[in-house]
Amino acid sequence: MEYRTERDSMGEMRVPADKYWGAQTQRSYENFKIGTEKMPREIIKAFGLLKKAAARANRRLLPERMTEEKLRAIETACDEVISGSLADNFPLVVWQTGSGTQSNMNANEVIAARGNEIAGKKILHPNDDINMSQSSNDTFPTAMHIAAVMSIEDGLIPELVLEIDTMRRLEEENADAVKSGRTHLQDATPIRFSQEISGWRGMLETSLGMIRSSLSGLRGIALGGTAVGTGLNAPAHFGETAAEELTALTGREFVSAPNKFHSLTAKDELVFAHGALKALAADMMKIANDVRWLASGPRCGLGEISIPENEPGSSIMPGKVNPTQCEAVTMVAVQVIANDTAVAMAASQGNFELNVFMPVCIYNFLQSVRLLTDALRSFRIHCLDGLKANRDKMKSNLYNSLMLVTALNPYIGYDNAAKTAKLAYKENISLREACLRLGFLSGEEFDRVFRPEDMT
Repeated sequence: MEYRTERDSMGEMRVPADKYWGAQTQRSYENFKIGTEKMPREIIKAFGLLKKAAARANRRLLPERMTEEKLRAIETACDEVISGSLADNFPLVVWQTGSGTQSNMNANEVIAARGNEIAGKKILHPNDDINMSQSSNDTFPTAMHIAAVMSIEDGLIPELVLEIDTMRRLEEENADAVKSGRTHLQDATPIRFSQEISGWRGMLETSLGMIRSSLSGLRGIALGGTAVGTGLNAPAHFGETAAEELTALTGREFVSAPNKFHSLTAKDELVFAHGALKALAADMMKIANDVRWLASGPRCGLGEISIPENEPGSSIMPGKVNPTQCEAVTMVAVQVIANDTAVAMAASQGNFELNVFMPVCIYNFLQSVRLLTDALRSFRIHCLDGLKANRDKMKSNLYNSLMLVTALNPYIGYDNAAKTAKLAYKENISLREACLRLGFLSGEEFDRVFRPEDMT
C-alpha cells in the first residue's frame, strides 16, 4: 500500500494514498481498534447534509470567509458524502471519543480533501473552512437528530403504515370467522377473528402515533452552540440560518434548538423517541407470539390459522415447519428493548456541558430503527401476507369451549351456569346435555338462547 504524509497540530501521520482522510482520522483509526461496529452510514450521510447546510449558512453570514468558490467545492464534495460514493473514506468505529469529535474531523478532512481535488487547488482547510462556525460538540448531536428523523420518516414509518394496511385487509377477509377468545391462556368467550386482528392493528396505530409525536423534539438541532453552548466563534443567528438551509436540503423541518446548553449536554429527545420504538417492539413481540400460538400444530396445537411455510424447520424431523418469521420478530424485539437501556444509560452520562456517550447512544438508536423497519417488512411479506384462517378448526374449538356457558348467565344465573360448565367438563359432555340434565333449561329453550355467533 502506498502512503502520503499528512500533518495536524500533533505532528505527521502516514495516511493511505488512495483515501481522502487526514491525520486526525488516521490517529483515531490506529488508536481505537475496538470491535467491528463502524459509525452508522446514517450518521455519515447526516454529516454530509449538515456540512453542506453549514457552508451555505456561512456563505450568507460570513461571505468574506466562505467564498462562492469554496462553497461550490464543499457542496459538491458533500453531495458525494450524502450519496455514499465516499463511504470507504469513513473507517472509524463507534468506540471512540464520546463526543464523536473524530468522526466530525473525519468528515471535515474528507470534504476538504475532495473539495480541493474538485477545485483543482488547495482552497479548503478541514478546521477553518469545513468546520467554520462549528464544533464537534454541536455537529455530532446535530447529526444524531438528522439521522434519527430521516431513518424514522424514510424507513420505519412507511413500513409501519404498510403493516397497518395489511392488518386492515386481514380484518376484512376474516369478518365472518368466529373463534374462541382466550384470556390467561384459558378459554374465554367468543370473538370474531377480525376483532382479534383489530387489536393488533390498534397496537400498531398507537405506536405509529407515538413515534410521530416523538419527532418534534428531534427536529431541534444543536448547531450554533459550538463548544459549550455559548456559540463562541459562530456568527449571530448561525444556528437559525443553518436550520433553514438544512430544512431546504432535506425537505423536512429542522429548527434551531432554543437552548444550546441543553442540546449539548442532554439526549432526552432521543430517549423519548426510543421509548416509542420500544413500545413498538413490545407490540410486535405480542403480535408475533399470538400468530405463532394460533398457528401452532399442525395437529397437536391450536391450529386456528396457517402461515406460509418458508423453509424446513428441522435437520432431524422430516416435514417439520417452524414459525421462523415470528421468531425473528421476537428476537428483534428483545434487541430493541435491550437497546433502550443503552440509550437511556448513555443519555444519563457525561458531565457538565457535554454528553460524552453520543456514539453509543446513536448507534443503538439507529440499530433499533433499522431492525424494526426490516422486521416489519419481512414479517409482512413472508408471514402476514399469507396468513389464512382455519375456519373448521376455529368452529370446532369454539363449540368445544366451556366458556360459551356465559351466554346462559341471563337465563339461569351465574351459579347455575357454573354448575353446568363443571358438569360438562367432569362428564365430558356438551353444555347442552349438562344443562338439560341439571334441569335448568329445556332443549328448545337452550337452542333458542345458545348462539355463539351472537356473543361477539
